[in-house]
Amino acid sequence: METGKLLKAVADSVLNMDEEGAAKYSKEALDAGIDPMTIINEGLIVGMNQAGKLFEENQYFVPELLLCSDAMYAGLNVVTPHIKKEENLYLGSVVIGVVEGDTHDIGKNLVKVMLQASGFRVYDLGRDVPAKAFVDKVREVGADLLCLSTLMTSTMDEMKKVIDLLEKENIRERVKVLVGGGPISSSFARSIGADGYGENATGAVRVAKKLLGIMQAKSL
Repeated sequence: METGKLLKAVADSVLNMDEEGAAKYSKEALDAGIDPMTIINEGLIVGMNQAGKLFEENQYFVPELLLCSDAMYAGLNVVTPHIKKEENLYLGSVVIGVVEGDTHDIGKNLVKVMLQASGFRVYDLGRDVPAKAFVDKVREVGADLLCLSTLMTSTMDEMKKVIDLLEKENIRERVKVLVGGGPISSSFARSIGADGYGENATGAVRVAKKLLGIMQAKSL
């Protein structure tokens, strides 16, 4: 099967909530020599984005979206071990998590995979994380970067709560803060005092590197 058809089969498997198919076609894509990051970006993520669009159009509902995410993770589990990590490269430490009140972690998990592949040491706090837990972990590990995610407009203000607590604890100057998620924008990031905004997983890694002086990227 040619590259385009394989990637479409991966995407369709996610869209059709087919865990077995997502894993199968992801492996076939790897065996065909397709780069793991291409399989993620042009297969698994494409399928998940299509599912998200159907959700917005009320053709898919929460149960379907969760099954699609299960299929995406089935593919990720096959592909992730094959991502070429930067040899002998340590770019910095990152604390990442979904803010309190939100349990949607698909985007956060994709950013985590990309950061790890790029050479970052990532401490994943999971989802529905209280502000204090973020601040405590940043202090504990001496993190260079804090990544905050949310998919819900009702929990966007939790990001500011984390930044305010960093200020209160006198460690704000030690760590860069990167925010992202469906309702987040660069203007919102600026308004709460964040250092950067990641539009998607690939963009988040680019901005993370820029914030830490590793490479140039678009500013807010």
